[in-house]
Amino acid sequence: MLDAYRQVVIAGRANGDCMSNQIQPRLEAVIEIGATGIRLLVAEISATDEWVVIDRAERALALGRDVFTTGVISRESLLQCLTILNRYREMLSGWAILDSHVTVVGTSAIREARNRDSILDRVAVKTGFRVHVIDGIEENRLMYLVVEYALQTARGRSFKDNSVIMDVGGGSTEIMLLKQGKMVAAHSFRMGTVIIEQQIKAMMGSENDMRRFLSEYIKTTVENLNNELQMNQIRQLIAIGNEARLVASSIGTPVTDLLFVIKRDDFISFVEGILQYSIEEIVQRFRVGYSDAESLIPGLLGYKYLLELTAAEIVLVPFLSIREGVLISRLAGPDHLVHEEFYSQVVASALNLGRKFHMDEEHSQYVTRIALKLFDCLKSELGLDRHARLLLETAAILHDVGFFIQAKDHHLHGQYIVTHSDIFGVNKEDINIISNVVRYHRAESPSPSHYHYASLPRADRTIVLKLAAVLRVADALDRGHSQHIEDFDIELTKDTLYLRAKGTHHTTLERLALEEKANLFEDVFGYNLVIV
Repeated sequence: MLDAYRQVVIAGRANGDCMSNQIQPRLEAVIEIGATGIRLLVAEISATDEWVVIDRAERALALGRDVFTTGVISRESLLQCLTILNRYREMLSGWAILDSHVTVVGTSAIREARNRDSILDRVAVKTGFRVHVIDGIEENRLMYLVVEYALQTARGRSFKDNSVIMDVGGGSTEIMLLKQGKMVAAHSFRMGTVIIEQQIKAMMGSENDMRRFLSEYIKTTVENLNNELQMNQIRQLIAIGNEARLVASSIGTPVTDLLFVIKRDDFISFVEGILQYSIEEIVQRFRVGYSDAESLIPGLLGYKYLLELTAAEIVLVPFLSIREGVLISRLAGPDHLVHEEFYSQVVASALNLGRKFHMDEEHSQYVTRIALKLFDCLKSELGLDRHARLLLETAAILHDVGFFIQAKDHHLHGQYIVTHSDIFGVNKEDINIISNVVRYHRAESPSPSHYHYASLPRADRTIVLKLAAVLRVADALDRGHSQHIEDFDIELTKDTLYLRAKGTHHTTLERLALEEKANLFEDVFGYNLVIV
């Protein structure tokens, strides 16, 4: 049946003239190179960007076992990887899908391999696929997209209840906390089913040792998460991953085709029951591969232990994966981050990070509002897109977090904090830009002699210059942290930018601050800055 459908699609493309009055659907493919296997998804996309999965493939490959024991991907595993990818290329050729419509991503195993660069080069040379390696926070973003998509299909289900989203993968565990629908925190922990297996085997431990190890790890993790959102306030656990989907298929109640619900006690009882099975019995009873059976117990225990430490009454399981998340993200285009709901979650995450470090929230919010007004008024001068606006908003919120360490050189401390923190929805490249903008909101200007700035790609250095220049002006307009300039108008002449203050005539402090901090703006944009 699938081959017949494929022939119809290809024939339809070949005879496009006969259907010139109709808009033909297109095909998109996503390949995920994971810790336990390589998986393919093919989806048909309508003219309105609605999609349906029409083909899937999965091949087991224990890249994670290589990386998490030796630190590198072995030659044997590389050869298997190339064989699988070339088979997938043949399948994509059968669907007549061009490379421009194929996205290949690598997760934790590729990400952590010391020989990652040579592996990616071999893949590119031997298969033609260019692999995008995603970090843990980007995995969080893709998880959120699939959960949001699944909840949109289910009436009466939403993020309005306090929620924890959890994905126990082969090499990492992703956790997000939402309070009344707003993102509180997003974390990626280097603890997955394959890593747990390898650590227990290295210690020659028993299954009881694994349970005790995992229980203590989850308990410690929850103690840290309690600083961001009390677990006794969580009302629903949203579990993503093959292990959670197996439970949902066995005992869950379908809400829609994409979302199942399981009662708390039923989930816990099922996991306790499966602990009584041997690996061979799991393979036979649930018709899974041996490697999947080995990872099933540590994965389910992770969900169980977290669930027991919350007040969650239900477990929601979306029947979607990171591959659907990549597809949703791709369909949304380069500006997917400005989707209003998603945008608000990034901002909420930044706010909660700032509160964690006891920022002056009134000053932070004021500087952010002024910075965004400057950005919007000078959009044609900046030449930056909405995504850059989001980076400016995030940096403005966090520009003073370094005070938590010390007032002196707080811009440097702030850069350190941001660099080593997780902010939901922004990847490592974005974090590097944000941390540099925080670094240069005061004191000396960016310089090629500064390592963290000089190591950025040229395009990103330009973004840092522009955003830092705007942020300096916004910060100068609240030098006294009093927010007494209620608003201002902007007038741009041939060589001067006038800021006409409203609501006050006492701007002496701000004038002095602007004299100190306007140099970067004037150097970057070529305008004198005057406050009147």
